Amino acid sequence: MNIQHKTAGFDLPHLQKQDKLHRLLSSTLLKKGGDGENKETNSPCSLPPAPCPYWDATHFNLHNVKIFTDATANEQAEILQLCSCGLLEESYFIEKAGMGYMAKMVLLAETTEERMLYALFCGDEASHFAQISQFLPTPEPVGNNFFLRFLGDLIESEDKTVLLFVLQVVLEGWGLSHYRSLAKDCINADLSLMLHSFLQDESRHHATGVTLFDRIDVTQSSQQTIIETLASFLQMVQVGPQSVVTAIEKVKGDLSRQQKVKIFAQLDTETHSGSRLKLLRSLMSHSHAEIILQQLQEQKSFHPFPPHKCV
Repeated sequence: MNIQHKTAGFDLPHLQKQDKLHRLLSSTLLKKGGDGENKETNSPCSLPPAPCPYWDATHFNLHNVKIFTDATANEQAEILQLCSCGLLEESYFIEKAGMGYMAKMVLLAETTEERMLYALFCGDEASHFAQISQFLPTPEPVGNNFFLRFLGDLIESEDKTVLLFVLQVVLEGWGLSHYRSLAKDCINADLSLMLHSFLQDESRHHATGVTLFDRIDVTQSSQQTIIETLASFLQMVQVGPQSVVTAIEKVKGDLSRQQKVKIFAQLDTETHSGSRLKLLRSLMSHSHAEIILQQLQEQKSFHPFPPHKCV
């Protein structure tokens, strides 16, 4: 295992399908599901994956990109499949890391009720992970996904204040909007329903983070770490939809700098990143976080990059 990402557990292996633990896991997940509608999809990796892509060109703004609209139908399908699988793989690893994070917060809890909440949240993440696994053919290793590496490093932090603010107040709040958007635009009814079913859980995770952060006196050290961590995260948003351009390049071959700048412009990257940065800024608008917000504003971390700076 990658020791650096021990809590995230990104590279934890799966057992063979015939292992007896699968039966116990399936019955436990079904029990947790109660009268839920997704009982039959609660066993990880037990059903063949549904076909990709799950989102059409409009979701990625690809309908405005000339190299995409000029591509053959097969090339367009391949690009959309890469983009769709990228979104699902990211969700797969986020929920996998979520199990480790919630378990860590069980141990860091300072009251019985807080410990109970995080223990219940562990179950939410396990259930989400199992359900997402049904739609993903074969998750790829974390590799060069900068966000997942950032997340893996962040979860290893021992500073509870940093974890609460960055992961639960900001990232869980952002994730709530992200899942809502994915559910709304998804062209697969089963996957859309599943993503909708996550929203209440994610909302509780976010609300708990906000409530606990309200009770903490933020030290100067934690504050500085939060600013540095969020500046790195915001830069990943400022640079626009890199994964979409990478998908195009994988199918169409190497792209010149000029071509990439043109694609980012046609993707309307400044509007795309600008709306996401605006949401993130609103999530950070917290009475305990005024200095954090002020410093990030002074660093222009909420300004989207123009196309030529995204390359």
